[in-house]
Amino acid sequence: MTDRRQFLSGAGMLFGAAAVSKAAMGAVPEAPLQSSAATAKPLLPSAGRPYNPVVTLNSWTLPFRMKNGWKEFHLVAEPVVREIAPGMKARLWGYNGQSPGPTIEVVEGDKVRLFVTNKLPEHTTIHWHGQRLPCGMDGVSGLTQPPIEPGKTFVYEFEARRPGTFMYHPHADEMTQMAMGMMGMWVTHPRNPKATPHYQDCDRDFCFLLNAYDIEPGSAVPKVNTMLDFNLWTWNSRAFPGIDPLAVRLGDRVRIRIGNLTMTNHPIHMHGHEFVVAGTDGGYVPSTARWPEVTTDIGVGQMRAIEFVATEPGDWSFHCHKSHHTMNAMGHDVPTMIGVDHKDVVSKINKLIPEYMVMGERGMADMTEMEMPLPDNTLPMMTGSGQFGAIGMGGMFTTIKVREGLARDDYKDPGDYVFPKNTLAYEWNGESMNPVRAPSSRGGEIDPATAKVKELRAATPAPAKEMTVNVRKPGAGSGGHHH
Repeated sequence: MTDRRQFLSGAGMLFGAAAVSKAAMGAVPEAPLQSSAATAKPLLPSAGRPYNPVVTLNSWTLPFRMKNGWKEFHLVAEPVVREIAPGMKARLWGYNGQSPGPTIEVVEGDKVRLFVTNKLPEHTTIHWHGQRLPCGMDGVSGLTQPPIEPGKTFVYEFEARRPGTFMYHPHADEMTQMAMGMMGMWVTHPRNPKATPHYQDCDRDFCFLLNAYDIEPGSAVPKVNTMLDFNLWTWNSRAFPGIDPLAVRLGDRVRIRIGNLTMTNHPIHMHGHEFVVAGTDGGYVPSTARWPEVTTDIGVGQMRAIEFVATEPGDWSFHCHKSHHTMNAMGHDVPTMIGVDHKDVVSKINKLIPEYMVMGERGMADMTEMEMPLPDNTLPMMTGSGQFGAIGMGGMFTTIKVREGLARDDYKDPGDYVFPKNTLAYEWNGESMNPVRAPSSRGGEIDPATAKVKELRAATPAPAKEMTVNVRKPGAGSGGHHH
């Protein structure tokens, strides 16, 4: 995929003299900016220790520079515009032009220096979620550091002490800032992969964050006070069909790192393969503690790294298994109309409102192909199309596309899967499969379920005759219970 990273010089930024030394001010690295929501190619390390880079779904990796043995990055906290999916954009807060911010990749043992400039209308900090570091670098406003006021730049310095997958997010006005999209991923690669306990190299290494928003149709700014009733469930602030597929070569060993910064848990489910949970926030899982799964539940504030070998070619669904989390812009007060025949009512309403239509009397599948007018800046509830028609999904859904012959560095969408002969489900066109019902004694057909119940009742022995049983309770003098 085309890498559209645009690099802007840090020369025009504001820096706080109280927060950054004069020496640091003269040496602040530039702050790269990303304007595209496409999945960028992995960023190969330009200096320092070598590592196998990750691919961040619908995002990118932050470039760094080496200076006097330090790996230096520059994050800018700022308002951003993020395309949730084609047809909808949200006004969020993020880092370096995007929400989530760019992935930070380092190597175990690296000395890391991070410049953080605040372009928000209020103060902020960054907490390096899961890292072992000096307490004064932990990023909790008021507790471990003064807040980073608007226009100021702070510097965080620490050694990347252990390999694994981590996250970063504010610990200042956290409810607002995280609800507005301020978060990102951090990957610390092992210094010596072969000597790292429980670690195994992978051919493809993906990562993304689970996040969610409550954005009213027609608006663009999230409602930050929402606790659970979100209407947009996203991966890296993208909703299906805006989430890119994960392109995988047949036979690849694949790792997918997933962090959860929503307000609820997510059972992430993969079709077509089994996987093992090979990593958590605490590190890599011993092989003796792993077991095969097709779904793993990821709690709030947790990270899971799943691994599998792509042995089955095809276009495989990959999604959260909470059904409402694979839908977009849902209203929660819609009544269930399944089985309700309201044709007579509709004909009367149509005289007053010609555009009125029946919805939901047979279920909601009709919504997948309805082209109803939508409010500005929102998404259909169920959408997406495949080679056989409407997919009828949204939110936290995409595909893992396993193909033979992909180049090692090829992450482009390979298109629709070509099904080999005799491997595609098909419609039965032979004799009727509807069973013939035997007539009942009253006429009509016998309901098999009712007949089975009658058969069981007939085979059940009649109850014994009633009898009277006298029960004598022990008195207080015999050590019995008092009532």
